[in-house]
Amino acid sequence: MANKNMVEAITDALDVMLEQDNKTLIFGEDVGKNGGVFRATDGLQAKHGDQRVFDTPLAESGILGLAIGLGVEGFRPIPEIQFFGFVTEAIDSLTNQMARMRYRTAGQLHCPITLRSPFGGGVGTPEIHSDSYEGMIAQMPGIRVVVPSNPYDAKGLLISSIKSNDPVVFLEHLKLYRGEKMEVPEGVYEVPLDKSNVVREGNDITLIAYGAMVNEAKKAAETLAAEGIDAEVIDLRIIAPLDIETLRESVAKTGKVIVIQEAQRQAGIASHVMSELSERLFLELEAPVTRVTAPDTTYPLPQAESIWLPNAEDIAQTARNLTENY
Repeated sequence: MANKNMVEAITDALDVMLEQDNKTLIFGEDVGKNGGVFRATDGLQAKHGDQRVFDTPLAESGILGLAIGLGVEGFRPIPEIQFFGFVTEAIDSLTNQMARMRYRTAGQLHCPITLRSPFGGGVGTPEIHSDSYEGMIAQMPGIRVVVPSNPYDAKGLLISSIKSNDPVVFLEHLKLYRGEKMEVPEGVYEVPLDKSNVVREGNDITLIAYGAMVNEAKKAAETLAAEGIDAEVIDLRIIAPLDIETLRESVAKTGKVIVIQEAQRQAGIASHVMSELSERLFLELEAPVTRVTAPDTTYPLPQAESIWLPNAEDIAQTARNLTENY
């Protein structure tokens, strides 16, 4: 094994899948010689050739249109949308074509497409580059939405996504690309596309998060532990469809839940998770399901990011309030 950060783990996953299956193709804006704006495809064109890893025009609708055509013809395309804020330029291809292809053809055609894209904030990008639109896409049946929070999961989930016959939106948080390093196995391994991860066990309260907020939830849990509050932390990993069973087991144990997301209160998937838990697990709950999110405003300029984004102290204070009042 080698110690890798998330972007290195993603590059490794792409490399091994290009080696394993010659029907796998990578394309997008600047993904070839330049290796992508975050260097996630660095060196892959030189190794696998410009017929397998290639640049496209600056046209997101064209990128996903190409992916759909290749997908139904038996390829496994891995298109990159340079920043997920640009996905609205290709929303028809994503929600009206990729998501419906298997249904509208009665299973005769598939779109085994893995759309990769960075999302989220905290690194000072310009407008439209840091938006969290994952909730909008997660509402569309027929698409899996995967959000890794660490290098090990990033590689395993990406390999599973590429092998899947489902269309997958694979979201990589900007702040995690060059953050934590951990041991990542060589070669091919898979992390299931239907299983959340209990990253910290606890008995008093459940903290549910995804992406960069998993790290904030873990920090909050350590703070709370010093105060006598034993928090369980769950990394959703896959935000569509949800792994309800893992959430059920945790809520049955703790009785209290906080759902955490970086997206605005009205965006993301927190409200969906909350409604599912409230409907399905009402008798197990000892307190109202609550949440920690960004405020309902347009994403701020970089100078205001640090006070706009939710953090570990926001989570810890919400947990204190919940445990003190119920």
